[in-house]
Amino acid sequence: MTVSVPQPGWSEQNPEDWWTGTCSAVRKVLADIESPLVIGVGLSGQMHSLVALDRDNRVIRPAILWNDVRTSAEAAHIRETVGNESLRRLTGNPALEGFTATKLLWMRDNEPELFDRLAHVLLAKDYIRLRLTGEIATDPSDASGTLLFNVVDGRWSDEMCSSLGIDPGLLPPIVGSSEIVGSVTSAGAAETGLAPGVPVVGGGADNACAATGAGVVSPGDALVTIGTSGAVVAPVITPVTDPGMRIHSMRHAVPNT
Repeated sequence: MTVSVPQPGWSEQNPEDWWTGTCSAVRKVLADIESPLVIGVGLSGQMHSLVALDRDNRVIRPAILWNDVRTSAEAAHIRETVGNESLRRLTGNPALEGFTATKLLWMRDNEPELFDRLAHVLLAKDYIRLRLTGEIATDPSDASGTLLFNVVDGRWSDEMCSSLGIDPGLLPPIVGSSEIVGSVTSAGAAETGLAPGVPVVGGGADNACAATGAGVVSPGDALVTIGTSGAVVAPVITPVTDPGMRIHSMRHAVPNT
C-alpha cells in the first residue's frame, strides 16, 4: 500500500487499496484459525482523512490523508471566519491543516468540478464499512476529527457548516462505536471470506480504539503513543476544551466519555 505525494506537503492514498488490504488480511486471519467463528466486526482507522464519494458511492479522487499540509490557507480562513472562541465552543478543537473541514474547503476552491460531484464525505474506516455493508455512517470519535462536529452535544454542528458554506447533507449519520450499523453483504462476504449477515458496528478512530484496547477508559488513566504520529490520550467524563486552543477535545469510543 503506497502513499502518493503529488506535490511537496501532499499525502494521498487510493481507498481501493485499503479495501484490497482489508480483504487480504481478513482472509489470512480466517485461514489461520481452525473453525473460525466471527460474531461481529469492529472498525478502526486513521482520523481526519477525506474520502470523497459521488451519489453512486464511487470514489471521485484519492483520499487526502491526515498528514497532508496543503490546506494552510484554508485553516487560516477558518480561524479568521469562525474565530478561536467560536471554534472552542462549537467543535472543541483548533483549526489545523489535518482536520477534514480544511480539505473540503481546499477541494471546493481547487477542484470545483469534482466538488460539484461530491455527495458523501467519509473517514477511512467508514469507507471499509461501506464496502462491507453498503451503509454510510461514522462514529463520534472519528467525527470529532473533522472540525464539523460538536463534541459536547455529540452531533454535527449546523453553525460550523453554515459559517463555512458546507452542506451538512454531505456528512454521514452518527452512530455509536458499539452500535450495530449493518451487516456483511453477500458481496462483502465474497471478497473477505466473512459470512453474510455478520453484524458490523460503528467502531472508532485509531487513538480512541487504541485507548480502549489499552484499558484507558476512565478519568485518571492516560495513554502515550509514539509512532507515525505522537499522542497523549486522557479520558474525562465532562467535556473539557482548552481556553488556549492548544490541545484537542474529542469523543472517546467509550460512551459518555
